[in-house]
Amino acid sequence: MSVERLDHVNILTGNVERTLAFMTRVLGLEDGPRPPFRSPGHWLYRNGTAVVHLSDAVDKEQTHANDASLGDASQDGAPGIVDHVAFRCSGYADTMRRLRELGIASHESEVPGAGLHQVFIDGPDDVAFELIFTADDVAGR
Repeated sequence: MSVERLDHVNILTGNVERTLAFMTRVLGLEDGPRPPFRSPGHWLYRNGTAVVHLSDAVDKEQTHANDASLGDASQDGAPGIVDHVAFRCSGYADTMRRLRELGIASHESEVPGAGLHQVFIDGPDDVAFELIFTADDVAGR
């Protein structure tokens, strides 16, 4: 097997609609088509590709091998958590202006020796988001 690229991230949330609002309003992802799974959720798109899937933590599809072998353990929620999801971004100045307008707190740092600038914001359900900009973008070049 050869892993070629990351396809999407599935975030389990205690409030699907609240997380959807954050992802679309703050991050600018677009709510789009989703297959008719039995559980509630949304697929969020960027440039025509579904990059984030949102699922209800209590009413989710069976996605772990143990879910099937243990009966319907998928209804128990998830014991683990994703710490953060990182997106390569452009438009640093506009992004920071938008975060301020929305009252979204952020923390910024540099990736040592990489010429990359990180902006961390907290999302719903203790999942953070890392917005990565090039040093040139931050400098306005």
